[in-house]
Amino acid sequence: MRSLKPVQKVIDAFESLPGIGPKSAARLAYYLLHVPQERLEKFAASLSRLRLDTKECRVCFNIGESELCPVCEDAHRDRSIICVVEQPLDLLAFERADGYPGVYHVLGGALSPLTNIGPDELHISELLDRLKGSEVKELILATNPSMEGEATAMYITHQISGMRERGVASADLKVTRIGRGLPTGAEVEYADSLTLSRALEGRREI
Repeated sequence: MRSLKPVQKVIDAFESLPGIGPKSAARLAYYLLHVPQERLEKFAASLSRLRLDTKECRVCFNIGESELCPVCEDAHRDRSIICVVEQPLDLLAFERADGYPGVYHVLGGALSPLTNIGPDELHISELLDRLKGSEVKELILATNPSMEGEATAMYITHQISGMRERGVASADLKVTRIGRGLPTGAEVEYADSLTLSRALEGRREI
């Protein structure tokens, strides 16, 4: 038996979110039935303002509240080191790990031919533009250790090699890949702080 229409609409909305199945969606919807109306309205208002009150950083494509995200606005960050991640959640994971002094570049995903995600669908060209005539000394490729993440890292490495041959990128630019600490198939977002710290320490040059 399907739920009442107002409840079913909420269930369908939750179920459309990644990682939430039918049972979890139903539990959330029925939980909200017992939440005071004032809290529900605040929750709804927060959702409706989410896209309106946030912006994509024009430099690194992280999420912020202005043209620059908090990391890019921080004058104390070392701009000679760029850590490349797939999603803003991966960036937050590294920030929780603490100790990373550089800045980031968020690709917006990973190469995936099966789902029609190619280089043009990611912020790869913008990353390469950041390397042209810049003071970047090290590029840390911190894409997920999955097939898609590894393919993305290799593609970026290949593009940088071409830039070096053309004299567009510095020959001294060091390209590293996060190493030990992240098992194959793991997601950066769900890694603990110690694991991420070890992965950064164990990065290797490509």
